[in-house]
Amino acid sequence: MYTNDEERPVTLDRRDGPFGEVALRRTGGRYEIIANGTFLMDTSDGRSERLLVDAALAALPADRTGLSVLIGGLGVGFSLARAAGEPRWARIAVAERERAVVDWHRAGPLGAFSEGALEDPRVSVVEGDLVAYVRNADVTYDALCLDIDNGPDWTVTEGNGCLYGPAGLAACGERLEPGGVLAVWSAQPSAAFDDALRSARFTQVRTIEIPVNRGVPDVVHLATKPA
Repeated sequence: MYTNDEERPVTLDRRDGPFGEVALRRTGGRYEIIANGTFLMDTSDGRSERLLVDAALAALPADRTGLSVLIGGLGVGFSLARAAGEPRWARIAVAERERAVVDWHRAGPLGAFSEGALEDPRVSVVEGDLVAYVRNADVTYDALCLDIDNGPDWTVTEGNGCLYGPAGLAACGERLEPGGVLAVWSAQPSAAFDDALRSARFTQVRTIEIPVNRGVPDVVHLATKPA
């Protein structure tokens, strides 16, 4: 039950996109992205999204230069802002399939949370489905930082599930440079996904937990492509 009008959700924009309806909502002092009626993320706490990028960078050798990273997707912008604030990233691509989300950053309230990173000359936007891009692109990266679902076991759309299986992980490996790092955000740990990473011949598979106010910790799954 809402205690006052300021806490009542207010829908600021709602659009039909290629995968259904996507909406931007304000509740109190935070903004929320809702897809097909399902809560995806909000601006209340970006610790785990920032750690997604920090952990990938920390897993790369300190003397490795000219680093490149693919962030999927844009979301509320915490991961992109973190990457743009790190000079070691020489090339930053962010994949986002919803044009509305990009618009909310370029000319809407989410721009404050991505901190103007879309204007950084190192940053390019891939407007399209991340799963298809990972499968079909002809470019490689030192790190993939993926946050398009609530985790490998809780996908936003059915088609995303293949990303976390053998074919999807093989495609991720193809998009990585030798010794590159795959980082995957999840709202809960997944031992099965760790096993899938090992089966896909990734090494140094590990999970970092991020405590949250309620419930199980958020996690970042990390794995390295053999050099």
